[in-house]
Amino acid sequence: MKKRRTIVIIIILLLIIFSSIFIFVKSKDVRITFKKNIKIEINEKVYDVDYVKSLKNGKIKGKKIIDTSKLGKKKVQIVITDSFKRDKKYYYDVMIIDTKKPNIEYKKEIVITLGDEVDLLNGVVVTDNSNEDIKATIEGEYDLKKAGVYKLFYVAKDKSGNESKEEFVLKVNEKSKEKVTVSNPDSSFTTSKGFRGYTKNGLTYIDGYLVANKTYSLPSTYNPGLDSKTLQQANIMFSEAKKEGLNIYLSSGFRSYNTQKNLYNNYVARDGQASADTYSARPGHSEHQTGLAFDVNQVNSSFDNSNEAKWLSNNCYKYGFILRYPKGKTNETGYQYESWHFRYVGTDLASKLYNGGNWITMESYFGITSKYD
Repeated sequence: MKKRRTIVIIIILLLIIFSSIFIFVKSKDVRITFKKNIKIEINEKVYDVDYVKSLKNGKIKGKKIIDTSKLGKKKVQIVITDSFKRDKKYYYDVMIIDTKKPNIEYKKEIVITLGDEVDLLNGVVVTDNSNEDIKATIEGEYDLKKAGVYKLFYVAKDKSGNESKEEFVLKVNEKSKEKVTVSNPDSSFTTSKGFRGYTKNGLTYIDGYLVANKTYSLPSTYNPGLDSKTLQQANIMFSEAKKEGLNIYLSSGFRSYNTQKNLYNNYVARDGQASADTYSARPGHSEHQTGLAFDVNQVNSSFDNSNEAKWLSNNCYKYGFILRYPKGKTNETGYQYESWHFRYVGTDLASKLYNGGNWITMESYFGITSKYD
């Protein structure tokens, strides 16, 4: 009887020991939970550990980037080292999706001259998170043989059906009337840049453009008034600026030879000729006498840093105007920086001289000087 009792006690003790061991071991089991309904954008850079919600009694063995290059359901493996230094694999599911629209890099405005050929898709780049080779298309109607403003769209669509649609404007301008053909010139020459120059009735044209600077003068009898095309384009430009909350107005347009003479002489009397020559043209050398140039707003340095001056510098070329006397180009133009003075040359030449915002002067472009004899 005593022996039987001893056996029972031993069995009970063993059960207690094994139960304790089992409870202890179970208490050391890895406990891991993952986030639910995991959705990842295609080609998004994420790691397998990013979606572990909780972890107990274990340590993640390193981390790996999840391959998200293909759409659809994907099983992700993660390795956990438990309390007993044993590695065990766990799995969870993610869904690779594509909800992002393609990105279109483009110019918001394209300006050409009537009759020009243009590839509206040139320079248009489409990128997408799917890394697909996506080509943009053009939506809308336009006619390169008809002057006007055309509102069009660049459209790009990926394989998942995500579509981007970006509006841009195509401006087809009339051909510049300022580039003329000179018949029976009084004299001709070639500039240092290879452009043909002509003098006819005291007016000098280079590549068909009328030039007036310190080197090339105008006859005292030349009195065309403010050119109608110049005024028309100026008003269009001012109206566009107004839509952006800017106030730009013409403050000084055409000046006759005699008007310029009186103005210049007053400056010389006040500041001396050497100083006056840096900011005012001698009579017969003023662009204002061509009827193709004008000043806007405040004709002094207070205009330089205004929003209007900045807008004009970056946009005037779209309407056929150039910033005639850019900053830092006094050695070329012969005049100090004038943020308020603009000259009409047509959109073709204006776009070239704009040079992406780094203005080129007429003197540098044509290869001519601007110096008094």
